[in-house]
Amino acid sequence: MSVLLRIILLLVGYAFGLIETGVLYGKIKGVDLRQYGSKNAGTTNALRVLGPKAGIVVFIGDFCKSFIPCLTVNLVMRVFYPDTYLLYVLYIGFGAVLGHIFPFYLGFKGGKGIATTGGAIVGLLNPWMILILLTLFVIVLAVTKYMSVASITLMTGISVVYIAFLFTGLLPFDMSNAAVKGAGIESMIIVILITSLAIYKHKANIIRLINKEENKFTFKKTVKTD
Repeated sequence: MSVLLRIILLLVGYAFGLIETGVLYGKIKGVDLRQYGSKNAGTTNALRVLGPKAGIVVFIGDFCKSFIPCLTVNLVMRVFYPDTYLLYVLYIGFGAVLGHIFPFYLGFKGGKGIATTGGAIVGLLNPWMILILLTLFVIVLAVTKYMSVASITLMTGISVVYIAFLFTGLLPFDMSNAAVKGAGIESMIIVILITSLAIYKHKANIIRLINKEENKFTFKKTVKTD
């Protein structure tokens, strides 16, 4: 895959990532999510500030803005590059995550990228990977009651599971082929970068967890806006 195509996929993905669902939905409701709660425009803060409906809408929007382009690239590129198409998928997914986390028109201050990363990973269309990671997320959230802990665990799990799948032949990369192996390693690096960014964006949550000040997850609206 040429350098130019990599850049194009990143830019297209970035453009999709710029659709900040939380900011748009908040404007419709007359509320700037970045001024309340955790001051984040993501799913959890939308839920806490505007309620369950807002949380669902924001999640779906942030998820789909990476899932749709990743799914499209997946279905198209697997026809022409059956051994390396996942690399194409990850590039456009990486772009979407970058756009979500670093939107230029918001001073490069966006969300944490959990839902958008999730959309990119689901866009790989690997059912076993999806099942394992979804189960991990639900169990950790149910046990700890902390969305931040579940999210950080999920991001860590994505990297671990992807690497395990890559080197055990559960991904379409033929690691016995030198050229394809290089693409596989490159894809692994992209996954690590994506998940590391999401974990880094949770630095404030990590500090609050250490200080035992982090709020537990609830489906109820908990932040007043008036």
